[in-house]
Amino acid sequence: MEQFVAVAEEGHFHRAAHRLGMSQPPLTVAIRRLEDDLGVALIERGGNRIIGLTDAGRAFLREARVTLQQAQHSIHMARETAAGRTGLVRLGYVGSALYGRLPDAIRAFRLARPDVRLELREATTASQITGLRDGTLDAAIVIPPLADAGGLALHGFDQDRLCMALPADHVFADKAGLTVADLAVEPFILWPMIEGRGFHLQVIRLCTAAGFVPQIAQEAHGMHAVLSLVAVGTGVSIVPQSMASFRPDRIAYREIKEAEAAFDLCLMLNAQNPAAKAFASIAADDQAST
Repeated sequence: MEQFVAVAEEGHFHRAAHRLGMSQPPLTVAIRRLEDDLGVALIERGGNRIIGLTDAGRAFLREARVTLQQAQHSIHMARETAAGRTGLVRLGYVGSALYGRLPDAIRAFRLARPDVRLELREATTASQITGLRDGTLDAAIVIPPLADAGGLALHGFDQDRLCMALPADHVFADKAGLTVADLAVEPFILWPMIEGRGFHLQVIRLCTAAGFVPQIAQEAHGMHAVLSLVAVGTGVSIVPQSMASFRPDRIAYREIKEAEAAFDLCLMLNAQNPAAKAFASIAADDQAST
């Protein structure tokens, strides 16, 4: 097709051959073979000269140009996808990640890869691991330790701490020197252990270190749901400190000073997705520059 388009546009075999970087005889043979394969004449000839195109030749030229343009686009898209400059990244994240450096990482990625579509899905750590394994997620921001992440690499992404969350009108909301031990008899709002085992156990360990096992009054799916229940006075909780901007009019957030309150957020990837790998690289560069 490229050879025919060159001959049709130049109107001369020699000039077309020069344009294509080849000698004339093989080009003449190639066009004859194309006509034989199609079973129609594409070029009107006068001896060894080109007079013009037949009706079939003009129709073939129109379609050949479209086909070649689409072929070039296909090549371009394949290369862009392999380089992670286009495609789709389905990114899962735990709710607290939005209150840390995730928004900055997303902004940096959108600026660097404007042609990559980024889909954001808030989900628990357990749900995200399942999503990575069944192919419904390409990247995930989770909270370790992870019991079922064999074969999935962890990349450091962010750091946070746990803090106490109480209804704003709670008797302990303004207590000086409030500690986790002061919550021993309070009803707790937590999330099911199956949805975030490591995070759940970290809260339990903080409580047991303070001398009690928390009385779980209700479980809620997702950190926003936990905090919403705290806001309406259902109980207290221990939550990521980064979320202290959520309903501060209804919730009192109090610091936990113990070193055990610190935790990491990690990025996990589907290594088969070049755009997801690009997200990890850009997020790491953005972190290093801040």
